[in-house]
Amino acid sequence: MQTDLRNLAQKIGELESEADEHGLVLNTLEEALAEEPNRKCFRLIGGVLVERTVKDVVPALQMNREGIRKVISNLAEQYKSKEEDFDTFKQDYGVRPVSST
Repeated sequence: MQTDLRNLAQKIGELESEADEHGLVLNTLEEALAEEPNRKCFRLIGGVLVERTVKDVVPALQMNREGIRKVISNLAEQYKSKEEDFDTFKQDYGVRPVSST
């Protein structure tokens, strides 16, 4: 159970950092979108670098970021549920953490 909690927390952290990276890229591209929407930009899709325009890439990045946020919220709910189950298990069976001293 603790391993599941750690794995969920790790995955949430990874996804949060990915969402932050999407945000940084979007901030940069939105400036370019306002000034020069047909400007070339490159996007890595499945290991292949693809040339697109800023006006094509920005909506896709926004959609990806929203999808990541939804996954993060789902994982956070799963984490809370598993944490409650683990706390109930510890109370039911009198399990307490072992001190390292």
